[in-house]
Amino acid sequence: MLRDDRARRVSIALIVVAQSTQGLAFGGIALFLPLIRDDIAMTFSQAGSLAVAASLIYSFMQIPSGYLADRFGAKRLFLLGLLGLNAVSLLLAVIDTYELLVVNQLVSGFFRSLVFAPGLVLITAHFRPDRRASAMGLYIAGGFSSNIVLNLLGPVLVDPLGWRALFVIFSAAGIGFSLLYWKIGGPGPVPHSKANRPRVRELVRLLRYRVMWLTGVVQFVRLGVTQGLRFWLPSYIVLEKGFPLEIAGLVVAIGSAVTAPSNYVGGYISDRLQRPLLIVGTSLSVLAVTFVLLVVADDLLVIIAVVAVQSLFIQAYFGPLFEIPLRELGSKAAGTVTGFGNFWANIGALVFSYLIGVSKDQTGSFDLGFYSLGAACLVALVATVALTRLAPVVRPR
Repeated sequence: MLRDDRARRVSIALIVVAQSTQGLAFGGIALFLPLIRDDIAMTFSQAGSLAVAASLIYSFMQIPSGYLADRFGAKRLFLLGLLGLNAVSLLLAVIDTYELLVVNQLVSGFFRSLVFAPGLVLITAHFRPDRRASAMGLYIAGGFSSNIVLNLLGPVLVDPLGWRALFVIFSAAGIGFSLLYWKIGGPGPVPHSKANRPRVRELVRLLRYRVMWLTGVVQFVRLGVTQGLRFWLPSYIVLEKGFPLEIAGLVVAIGSAVTAPSNYVGGYISDRLQRPLLIVGTSLSVLAVTFVLLVVADDLLVIIAVVAVQSLFIQAYFGPLFEIPLRELGSKAAGTVTGFGNFWANIGALVFSYLIGVSKDQTGSFDLGFYSLGAACLVALVATVALTRLAPVVRPR
């Protein structure tokens, strides 16, 4: 029994650490964007299109990725995604044109899509059904933990090593942890037998339920807000607030340090109270206010305080939100249901990351972009209220 429990803990740790390395490459582009723009000569709109390229294929692959995990097994897709993603990230060391950078991010998005939904299926298999939100929060916390390391060490190492060498280091670490999980991690949940594999028509049946679409609205806003802030916050602090890159890295690292445990804590509180919608609604309410405060704040300590509060709530409702449709519809097609939610989440990330860059080019300021993030939180709050009024559904057979 002790050996089984130890093996379970090792598998959970390796899943979290291996998937967290993907955040280094994406977060590195955001952190080093002022340097990358100078090196490759990009406008703000072009820089925003990098986030679009990274999210485009990733977004449209979410449902197929979850469906394939349900049919053929989550572990093999998870590992294929991680190895492919980190191999592509290695190429950032030699890319010197905007066009090639866009292509790189498109391919990166494909492989990254094979990580998310399969990874959630893998980690929730190690927890009881009433601990699913906690498991999901723990899974995503790893990505924010890697961001802490990135934003603390990145600005220090970028001068002696350069941003290209750092991407080589990030990718090598990702490949190493992926291979370690392949060798000593657990086998993951057994794929459905051929007779019990979910069919495409089951996805069509799932789309009849309002819970799927209302959570889709909230997911659209959730990652749109998260990625819009993460991608543009370093540039905002450097270009509009006038602080050096080291300060921007420190502010983002503080935010990531707060966000990392809040992912798990939000899921844990949701599991204990069995009220995921309360966590979702509270988080969105706080975020709507803090985006207004972020625009008007000029003092560094005030900016840090606002970012810390945002970071406490910006992902606290991640696990509860993904759990809501699983509570209603069951877990037979967990990968597909998760992929549907994350599809809309990444469409939101694509839209907001790009439009904030366009807004900066057109108005000369990030203010309108950040105000739009606060307004989007209010829209998601309305959808959350609508979710509280849904009658229980009959689960698909």
